[in-house]
Amino acid sequence: MRMTGQRRVIAGVLSDARDHPDVEEVHRRASEVDANISLSTVYRTVRLFEEVGILERHEFGDGRARYEQVAKEHHDHLIDIRTGKVIEFRNEEVEKLQEAIARDLGYELVDHRLELYGVPLKDKDK
Repeated sequence: MRMTGQRRVIAGVLSDARDHPDVEEVHRRASEVDANISLSTVYRTVRLFEEVGILERHEFGDGRARYEQVAKEHHDHLIDIRTGKVIEFRNEEVEKLQEAIARDLGYELVDHRLELYGVPLKDKDK
């Protein structure tokens, strides 16, 4: 893949992201660096990065695709359904349970994705 200047900017935005931005948010951030980057360029670049395995696409139930760099280590997500905040976590007990479930059903677990959706306990009565 040829890394143009605009692709470098987009890659930098995604690399610096500590959240899971959608394409519009990536475009907003990239435009702060290079005002000439169009939304269509961001869409094409994100799709290309996804195809070559640099980015992972998530659908967290809010109607928009959100992205993160492919992680070196597996993790799962908890999504606050009120704010859209995404919390990454890893829990060894959950990992072992998922492997045990697959094994009990006669399978070797080769991959999985766990997404939990909730509201903060302090807000549950609102």
